[in-house]
Amino acid sequence: MSGKTPIAILISGRGSNMSVLVEASRAADCPYEVVLVASNNPDAPGLTIAREAGIATFAHSHKGLSRDAFDAIIDKALRDAGVRYVALAGYMRILSEDFVAGWTGRMLNIHPSLLPKYKGLDTHARAIAAGDAEGGCSVHIVTATLDDGEVVGQARVPILPGDTPETLADRVLAEEHRLYPAALADYIRTHG
Repeated sequence: MSGKTPIAILISGRGSNMSVLVEASRAADCPYEVVLVASNNPDAPGLTIAREAGIATFAHSHKGLSRDAFDAIIDKALRDAGVRYVALAGYMRILSEDFVAGWTGRMLNIHPSLLPKYKGLDTHARAIAAGDAEGGCSVHIVTATLDDGEVVGQARVPILPGDTPETLADRVLAEEHRLYPAALADYIRTHG
């Protein structure tokens, strides 16, 4: 055991934020170690990346299960792995109240907007349509209300003339990759 705080990362897709969290965890001064990457999508490309990095993975489809039943399966996998914190990284599931309550103050998410603006989906298109001067991303504590928990870190990106949701998303993603490992490490250092 490394002496670092064991965390799990939940993903649904390609795992780009997961990859930067894993890379950051390898630094000697990083307070966390990724012990599990779990997904609701057994075909998520990020699972292959995690396995190639030597990290245990868990996948189970949510299809055909109630939200509570599926979350109980994920919760058991996290607890069996000895996880103390959970990082959501492109995990495209609305979480049950019981699941969130079981990880109160120990589950973080990265969201592609400057919360409290633009909770939910289509954040970049909504920021452009509103005429905002900037977009960005936020790391926040997960609560039972979607994208509503305390913000622990943000990064801002200017919205440029001619930006599309895709071009803005590319620039915001680069900031997500910088912000998430730092904000997660700071939070774990502060909260133990």
